[in-house]
Amino acid sequence: MLRLFFSLLLLNIVLLAATTEDTDTTVINSNKLIKIEDTSDLSEDEVRQIAKKIDKKEQQKNPYRKVRWEELSPTPIKRDWIQTKSDEWFCGKIKALYDNKLEFNSDEIGVHTFDFDNITMLKSYQLISVHIENLASIAGILRLNKDKVTIIQGEEKYEFKKSDIISFVPDAELEKNYWSRKITLNFDLRHGNTDQFDYAAQANLKRRTALSSLSLDYLGRISFKDSEEIANDHRINEKYDRYITRYFFWTPVFSEFYTDKYKNIKEQITAGMGVGYVALNTKDIFWNFSGGPAVVYTHFYTIEDGKKSENYSPALEISTKYEQQLTSITDFTYNYKLTLSNRESGIYKHHMILKFENKLLSWLDVDVTGIWDYVHTPQSDVSGVMPKKSDYQLLIGLSIEF
Repeated sequence: MLRLFFSLLLLNIVLLAATTEDTDTTVINSNKLIKIEDTSDLSEDEVRQIAKKIDKKEQQKNPYRKVRWEELSPTPIKRDWIQTKSDEWFCGKIKALYDNKLEFNSDEIGVHTFDFDNITMLKSYQLISVHIENLASIAGILRLNKDKVTIIQGEEKYEFKKSDIISFVPDAELEKNYWSRKITLNFDLRHGNTDQFDYAAQANLKRRTALSSLSLDYLGRISFKDSEEIANDHRINEKYDRYITRYFFWTPVFSEFYTDKYKNIKEQITAGMGVGYVALNTKDIFWNFSGGPAVVYTHFYTIEDGKKSENYSPALEISTKYEQQLTSITDFTYNYKLTLSNRESGIYKHHMILKFENKLLSWLDVDVTGIWDYVHTPQSDVSGVMPKKSDYQLLIGLSIEF
């Protein structure tokens, strides 16, 4: 059952990505988001030369005006360049723009997240795939000058306002360039069904394009005491979002696999689809809501006489995510997921995560995470032992981002 579920899930994701991102048309239709392809047959270097000529023309528009040194901008050679409101220039590589946050990798400052509102100029060396709200996805050399955005593609150029951009990422030739990864090893202090000091692990994988975001999250632990296992629980979440506008998105598929020996859950699989809305997106705060119908399959380790070891249930899942930058080195994240189902599947359950990420280096964080899992009607085992409704975890660990 489990192998079949993940096979179907993987096939679904591949088909969705193939059918929704590889549209090969150049006609703009305001009722349908399209992908504008470069049909000029020019090489990337030839497109860069065109962009260089356009840059030169922009600087020569008024040859009689004396140009101040701070107005001069660098030429992208093997690197992207960005300028902030403080007139500082940074050289490196654009990673992605999502939720008005620009991720930039510099040799001097490492991977840093800038507020896009604070970026006044941008000159890309890479080809960048840009998602323009309610219009299209366009890949080309990207230029930003205050509120004016220019995308140079082949022998054509497209101009938009900065506020029209929803997201952008490098137009990667290698699949690995679409992915980002974060792994955290934690010390775990937990109170609930078990009270034990042990080790836990978290992992997050994200695949991001200009039009979509695929997130895979893992949280789990295995504990032994005096050579005897006392804890064994694992949770894998998947969520695939497609952007419709700056504030609306839909989720063709979300899913979760969960197992916990000490809650008598051998495997619990949730799968569904839904829609979402971004309620707040400012310089320091991001907050969204999403949800939709789902199906829950639960398989118990042992059961009392007269009960079934397996159960299927229709469900409704609602979730919210809140992120806030507290200081220049500290970020706060709150994730809450609520699932409503039948009695055998718990009636009401939630998974809540509070996290403080404290940056030590560009690639190294100290994370403090609080977790609260709740099941309103847990199922007793064959001996009639009823698990507790709530489990709490406090995780303190080092996190590596790459």
